[in-house]
Amino acid sequence: MYGPPVDLSFMDINSVTGALAEVPRNGLRPLKTNSKGKYQSCSLRLSNNSISDIIGLQYILNHFLAQPSKLGWLDLSFNKITCLDPCWSLFQLFCELSELRVLYLHGNNIWNLSDVDQLKELQHLHTITLHGNPIETNMNYRNHVITALPHLKKMDFSAVTREQKVLANVWLHCRNRGKNTRERVQ
Repeated sequence: MYGPPVDLSFMDINSVTGALAEVPRNGLRPLKTNSKGKYQSCSLRLSNNSISDIIGLQYILNHFLAQPSKLGWLDLSFNKITCLDPCWSLFQLFCELSELRVLYLHGNNIWNLSDVDQLKELQHLHTITLHGNPIETNMNYRNHVITALPHLKKMDFSAVTREQKVLANVWLHCRNRGKNTRERVQ
C-alpha cells in the first residue's frame, strides 16, 4: 500500500477533474496497481499546475487510489487555489481524509486566513505549508494557523515549537477576550 506518490504535477491541469485525462508519471520506483487498476499509494501530487479550486478532489482520489481514505500526503502547491470553499462537500472530504498527515498548499492564492479553520477536522495533520499565499501577510498568520491546527509539528517547513504553541494560545485567549469586551460594550 505504501508505494510511491501518484504524480500528476507539471501537467498543465486547470481543474482537479482535469487530472482524469492524465497518466501519472513514473518515478524511480514503479507505481503498483491493484486488480482494478487503481494505484496502491497513500500520496498524491497535483503541484505546479493551474488548479484554482479543489472541487472534485474526492472523485479524483477515488479514481486514482486503491484506498483513498488512507491518503497521508497531498501536494497541491504552486497552483492558483484561492480558497478552501466552505461547503458541506469539503467538510465531508476532510472528514473522509482522516489519515492525512501532510498537506502542501504553498505558492497558491489563498487570501482568507479563516479558510485554515476548516482543516481542523484533519486530526492527524502534522505538517502544512501555506507560505507564498496572500494569507502569509497577515500579522497573526502563524499564531492563527497554530491555534486552528493544534496537532501541527511543522509549518512552512519549520518546526512548530512548544513555545510557539504557548504563545499562539495566549494570542488566541487575548483575541477572544477582546472580542467579548467589544460585544459587551455594544
